[in-house]
Amino acid sequence: MTVAAAARPVPTTFSPRWIADRLSAYTLHIAVIGLTIAWLVPTVGLLISSFRPQFLQVTTGWWSAFSNPTQFTIDNYTAMLEQSNLGQAFFNSFMIAIPATVLPVTIGAFAAYAFAWMNFPGRNYIFLALVGLLAVPLQLTFIPVLHFYVQNLHWTTDNLEATGIPGLPWVPLWLAHAGYGLPFSIYLLANFFRALPSDLFESAEIDGAGTLTVFFRLVMPLSVPAIASLVIFQFLWVWNDLLVALIYVGSSAEVAPMTVNLANLTTSLGAGSNLLTAAAFFSMIVPLIVFLSLQRYFVRGILAGSVKG
Repeated sequence: MTVAAAARPVPTTFSPRWIADRLSAYTLHIAVIGLTIAWLVPTVGLLISSFRPQFLQVTTGWWSAFSNPTQFTIDNYTAMLEQSNLGQAFFNSFMIAIPATVLPVTIGAFAAYAFAWMNFPGRNYIFLALVGLLAVPLQLTFIPVLHFYVQNLHWTTDNLEATGIPGLPWVPLWLAHAGYGLPFSIYLLANFFRALPSDLFESAEIDGAGTLTVFFRLVMPLSVPAIASLVIFQFLWVWNDLLVALIYVGSSAEVAPMTVNLANLTTSLGAGSNLLTAAAFFSMIVPLIVFLSLQRYFVRGILAGSVKG
């Protein structure tokens, strides 16, 4: 065997890294642009459809609107505002979404700190069980949890409304959303907390700082990106939730969130389906504001705990 043959590099195995190394930046840019367009096209189509009359929505595609722009109308938005109690529904959504976001983020932060930096019996097994809960479908919990609320705690919408205490009718929904959001909250924050330098905790311990002092003075300020990402995920999930709200608070206009209110715009036979296009964009206003306000933390937070250093 010649020296040249011996020096020849061994071919690498076919892998995503192998493909990425051989693709030009131009090709990758084209791929990213293509994926972005693929995600935007349905959204643009929904937006255009929301300004089209009902008879055109059911007879032609949204792309045909460009051939006759004069047929655009705001009747769908006008009818939606007239037929739905949006003021009360908007208030209900905020009363549900804010506590249902604060509770799992707060409890999850304390639990994640314990899993990341405290030693106690069965820590790894308990954390593994919590991560496993991410795979449990929510639908499996509806019947036992609702049975516990009604039969054991006597929490029904009528009973809670009759007390006259503000916010009490939404307590079952707050606790349900907090329970459903805790496994992901603990998992995300624990991974981020573990990536924090151990020197910080050793220095704080030498200086005599207690557990709560370390948590509030060191861990929380350094974990703003992860917490902001978690707030985005939890708030968007609760704000856009329909199924969990129907199960635990029902469709009463006094306590139902905006998703339930807007879903009632259509009948079982599909009448009023044209209003859903307008309702979809109306319900996106608050999530967009929340996301755009915290988006600078989103990329850093979503990668929380992915690397150590």
